[in-house]
Amino acid sequence: MVGDLTQDILEKLANVSYAEDGDYTGDEGLLYCGKCNTKKEREIVWPDKTIRKVGVMCRCREKENESTNARMQKEEEMRNLRLAKISSMMDNSFHYSTFDNYIKNKLNEKHWNNAMNYCREFKEMYEKNQGLLLYGSVGTGKSYTAACIANYLLDHNVSVVMTSFVRILQEMQGFDREKEEAFSSKLSSVKLLVIDDLGAERNTDYALEKVYGIVDNRYRAKKPLILTTNLTLEQMQAVNDIRYERIYDRIFEMCFPIEFTGISWRKREAAQRYEETKKLLEG
Repeated sequence: MVGDLTQDILEKLANVSYAEDGDYTGDEGLLYCGKCNTKKEREIVWPDKTIRKVGVMCRCREKENESTNARMQKEEEMRNLRLAKISSMMDNSFHYSTFDNYIKNKLNEKHWNNAMNYCREFKEMYEKNQGLLLYGSVGTGKSYTAACIANYLLDHNVSVVMTSFVRILQEMQGFDREKEEAFSSKLSSVKLLVIDDLGAERNTDYALEKVYGIVDNRYRAKKPLILTTNLTLEQMQAVNDIRYERIYDRIFEMCFPIEFTGISWRKREAAQRYEETKKLLEG
């Protein structure tokens, strides 16, 4: 039965015509492509010991297939990247934060270099459980820089979650034990966890216990953590509340501090919009 089925398939293949306009038959009786002048047929030995012709891909068809496969693979990679960014919990406003779009000046060029080097050396940073603490005044580019790191690594197939403690606490509201453990496991399992705006969360016992738990889980898992905060190092070092003290002690142990200074980008952009609008209104 199997032999008969195989024979039927082979017979159908043998009777298929692969000829297209411009194709021609060579001296050995095999079909050639009229475009690339390579074979579109070859001879094989049939189960009944006869020699028959079957179709093969010519060179230009192979290249066409390779191009199609490459395009489909690229589309699949882009779909996977979009899904990875959704899974990363990243705010939509940060999806297009990249080093290429980074507006560098004398004040932040060092930050660009630090962040870029962190990405380039991420394998070693990961092995050493080395994170970053980006601190400084509001609007100086801390969150944008952290998002650039997250997007760069996502583009290079590194698992990243970028979120904030405020959002984490909102997500965990109403979770039962099983859901909370699954959520915490996700935050612990990714190669890099980026948490924006440390210090903006509520200072309740529940909230601070969860914050400490997330930081401590990364520490115990030996995986890096990047944090941004508007707090100064002095404020974090001088805290006399044991709840905050143990959080900050863990952070200082895991994260290299980088200070962001200068005029707020948001204030600068607001001032520029004001001047542009003023000129339009006053003619």
